[in-house]
Amino acid sequence: MKKIKQSFFIIALLLLCSKSALADHLEQISSACDLKTLDGKPALALQELRGKVVYIDFWASWCPPCVKSFPFLNQLEHDMKEQGVHVIGVNLDEKVKDAEEFLTKHPAHFSIVADPAKTCAKVLEVMAMPTSYIIDKKGNIRHVHQGFRPGETEELRALLAQLVMENP
Repeated sequence: MKKIKQSFFIIALLLLCSKSALADHLEQISSACDLKTLDGKPALALQELRGKVVYIDFWASWCPPCVKSFPFLNQLEHDMKEQGVHVIGVNLDEKVKDAEEFLTKHPAHFSIVADPAKTCAKVLEVMAMPTSYIIDKKGNIRHVHQGFRPGETEELRALLAQLVMENP
């Protein structure tokens, strides 16, 4: 059921927006996102990553599937960074301490930022943990993935590999 809903959302989004409008939409999302480092400093704006394939993963310390997703995200960063894939984990915990304790137990070898006001999560309508957005080199959201199941990792890797090969 989730896959049908997700597919419907993506098809509806593509039908409603031309590619250029979708890219403009991403810039609007980026300007609405007030991402910070865990120590409260401003983080890199999403539009600054144009030209790279970006895997944005919204997570929280209380999320059991997030624990399972971190090894995959670490491996993805390791395997595909040189190809231009940038992995970002966006933490949605109420308390930074909770995120820091999680990261002590489950280290991240990819960029970690926080969405303290939850503005980015609201704009993107994050409804499940984790939720991932795959963004192409032009800044278009090409895939939305809710939850984490290890059997889906190869499909995600294949999509990322495809997007890496596309010309911007």
